[in-house]
Amino acid sequence: MSADSPTSGFVAFVGAGPGDPNLLTLRGAELLGKADAVVLDEDLFGPLLKHCREGVEVVEGDYLKRAGDGGLVVRLCEGDPMLFSSITEEVAACTAAGVDFEIVPGVPPATAVLTYAGIPPADDVPEFRVVDAAQDQDWASHAACPGTLVIYNGIGDAVAIGKALISGGKPDSTPVAVSSSGTTTEQFTVATTLGRLQPDLKHAGFTEPALIVVGDAVGLRDKLSWFETKPLFGWRVLVPRTKEQSKALSEQLLSYGAVPDEVPTISVEPPRTPQQMDRAIKGLVTGRYEWVAFTSSNAVKAVREKFEEYGLDARAFAGLKVAAVGEATARALVEFGVKPDLLPSGEQSSEGLVAEWPPYDSMLDPINRVLLPRADISTDTLVAGLTELGWECDDVTAYRTVRAAPPPAPIREAIKGGGFDAVLFTSSSTVRNLVGIAGKPHNVTVIAVIGPQTAKTAEEFGLRVDVMADKPSASALAAALAEYGAKQRQAAIAAGDTPRKPSQNRRGARRRK
Repeated sequence: MSADSPTSGFVAFVGAGPGDPNLLTLRGAELLGKADAVVLDEDLFGPLLKHCREGVEVVEGDYLKRAGDGGLVVRLCEGDPMLFSSITEEVAACTAAGVDFEIVPGVPPATAVLTYAGIPPADDVPEFRVVDAAQDQDWASHAACPGTLVIYNGIGDAVAIGKALISGGKPDSTPVAVSSSGTTTEQFTVATTLGRLQPDLKHAGFTEPALIVVGDAVGLRDKLSWFETKPLFGWRVLVPRTKEQSKALSEQLLSYGAVPDEVPTISVEPPRTPQQMDRAIKGLVTGRYEWVAFTSSNAVKAVREKFEEYGLDARAFAGLKVAAVGEATARALVEFGVKPDLLPSGEQSSEGLVAEWPPYDSMLDPINRVLLPRADISTDTLVAGLTELGWECDDVTAYRTVRAAPPPAPIREAIKGGGFDAVLFTSSSTVRNLVGIAGKPHNVTVIAVIGPQTAKTAEEFGLRVDVMADKPSASALAAALAEYGAKQRQAAIAAGDTPRKPSQNRRGARRRK
């Protein structure tokens, strides 16, 4: 019997790893994708449900009955199921019920959290010892450990454990690190010594899950720390765009250590009079146009949906020249199966596109008409520029943009109360709409804008602009914010201070020494 073809029920005990959802094993992800039911703590492992198929049953209580009815049940376990997370009784219950099972190892915190904290679990040390403080321990024998000692479930008794190790013979100068919420963007590590454990932990506010690491390997943290030193580590960044629009931007922010929070500020809706688009698509197919110019990925989506409505595909663009105003629009076209013929080499805007656009030449161009499927609020810059170059434009409303519904109350409170460390504005409309549906960001929040026009709009609303992209693209904006965060961090370290997130500077924010 195997999990690949269960006939009378099967339970897979899957190690969920130390906290970072990306550290789930391939086998664990495969089983989640096949699961009929999942047993998990949603607060801890909710993000792992993305691996499950739609409609998977989430079981909170006794899962053996569900397994006995047939199908595959995945029981997610913290860390590694066989390391300080005993499943012996549950496995015995499966055996007694005649239910087959599999145990899938997970990445253990004992190694992963240390690696994320920049502490080598075993680097030229004679011993690597892992103990559970929840069980009775002989701390005198552990004091004799010549290598690295890792302690689970000890944060509540950390000071007492430190004193016990000193009493057992460990020098009070022995390096110690305490790390909580390991491998997540909430990870926080204090490096100290056994002798200074009490005063250095006094204001740290540690809670489980946390690990205590004792040994000389802790001293290598200054050289090997890579996770907590990311330029935007732990920054909560507001991205006022839809998930569809902000996917690449959010992934880039994640690579800098940030926690992106996507909040739509506009809603895209069909035009009130669709007949205009119907005529445009007919003209596109019958050869009315020489060029089609796309100024946004939403315009590409609108045309693509019309194509699907008429049973057309990207082949309808054969013989047409296609222009895109920027990288994101070009990507949307390529995904549609259309490679743009013209892209701005400089500024990614209507002005940049006009600067690259060839003038109409009656000897070279059999048709002088351009189709512009755009939003209802688009400016006339592109039309005016193309007209001046001798082209005739059919400016067609492909979609309408309306203000989105206000975000949930906790998001609004975080925006106005300084809960966000930064907000990225990718257009003037995102500034106007965010303020309209949620209020002005708190003055401790770093305001990052995509260009001068967006900066001007932000300032009109009384916002202080801290960061501006060196070129008008979302990718450049995220990079500029990361550079700003890195400089802030370096300045704090140079001044002998602990780097702090902007949100920690607001009145009443919890302070960690």
